[in-house]
Amino acid sequence: MLKIKLLHPDILMTLASNGHGSKVLIADGNFPFSTAVPETAKKVFLNFAPDMLSVTDVLKGLAEYIPVESASVMVPADGSSQSIHDEFVELLGKEIDLKKLKRFEFYSEANSSDTCLVIATGETRRFGNILLTLGVVSY
Repeated sequence: MLKIKLLHPDILMTLASNGHGSKVLIADGNFPFSTAVPETAKKVFLNFAPDMLSVTDVLKGLAEYIPVESASVMVPADGSSQSIHDEFVELLGKEIDLKKLKRFEFYSEANSSDTCLVIATGETRRFGNILLTLGVVSY
């Protein structure tokens, strides 16, 4: 029995077995989970139904337990920020700058061999993907 709020065994195991520089993708319901991430990444499907669970629900749970060094988001071709990105900043803190990447740049980053965990959500807002780079833990 654990005394923390994060209980998903596959997520816990993957996070515990990776470290500084590893990447975690929390993806919206439109992300191509089968083709745009490395085969070696652990895939966890939390996309039960539209808007169940949302990317921000998952980010809120993860941000409490992992050190985030940096984060990248997908933006439309015109580079405009999306309202969900403001929520990401609120959850991660203003000291984490969001690197804005256009669609295929984002796919390339997500498909890096450093991506260890991909969490599929039921997020319906467009451009609701965030790629987190794990930092170091200070003891």
